[in-house]
Amino acid sequence: MAQNNYEGALQKPIGSGFSATSITSDVIKGVNLNGKIAIVTGGNTGIGLETVKSLSKAGATIIVPARDVEKAKKNLQGLANVEIEEMDLANPDSIDAFAEKFLSSNRPLHLLINNAGIMFVPLRRNSKGYESQLAINYLSIFQLTARLWVALKKANNARVINVSSQGHHFAAFDFDDPNFENRAYDMLQAYGQSKTAVNLFTLELDSRAKASGIRVYSIHPGNIWGTELAREAPIEILQQFGFLDDKGNPVPEVVAWLKTIPQGAATTVWAATSPLLEEIGGVYLEDVDIAELATDPSIASGVKPYSLGENSAKQLWKLTEELTGIIFNIG
Repeated sequence: MAQNNYEGALQKPIGSGFSATSITSDVIKGVNLNGKIAIVTGGNTGIGLETVKSLSKAGATIIVPARDVEKAKKNLQGLANVEIEEMDLANPDSIDAFAEKFLSSNRPLHLLINNAGIMFVPLRRNSKGYESQLAINYLSIFQLTARLWVALKKANNARVINVSSQGHHFAAFDFDDPNFENRAYDMLQAYGQSKTAVNLFTLELDSRAKASGIRVYSIHPGNIWGTELAREAPIEILQQFGFLDDKGNPVPEVVAWLKTIPQGAATTVWAATSPLLEEIGGVYLEDVDIAELATDPSIASGVKPYSLGENSAKQLWKLTEELTGIIFNIG
């Protein structure tokens, strides 16, 4: 049996018993997370909040880093075993400060759920000059995971879940110009390559980390109605995808087809807790199972082979260490 998922060797559904309509309460039923510690970025809104609620009900302690701490306190009010800390994924120094504070507690980290992200935003750059969707959706994940690695190893059998997207179908990773310095900025291309990067990172990290008892997964939550993710998306983009009509109003039959937030978070919760995944990692999940390879361009589901290539994954790892200035030593 293949030991890693390079070239999609393990990209086959395994019969999870769930489906696209399964919700978080279905997936978490019977799961006991007492004594487990999780970090969930973006855990105060949307599918991140639903993920936190599910893990909390199962007994886990969850740390939610948030840029807007007051908003997070309001949204997470009343949930048991939830801690809120300040962190801004657009600021590398803020990521380091958050990680250092967590490490100073000497606690293990059983679950790192890199859920936060942005989508379809105008051209912006972070403090290092990197395009914002790449910086927040991918480079911040690499940095946070690297900084917390000691705590993940301490947990014994930890899992890292990286929230990707079907949007990786929009673009492969552009190694020649990842930050749109020499080409016209396209928000769909930028979003797509950031999520392709998440998939490649997941693939390579799992291959390097499985000997340490850490498994890594990327997940597509589904197309979901009611989150804040598309709050900056131009109306023309949402009309292009059929979510809005020519007057800018939601199209009822399209909205009815989209997933609810509890359905959208179900794959994350399954990735974090399912015993079926104990001996497998580096895979891309959707609809609460391992996804198929997307080899037919006319079918929108599944994972593109270009986001599971061994050479691309290793090349991206090297480039990311250069961009972030972080040498991510797994041993």
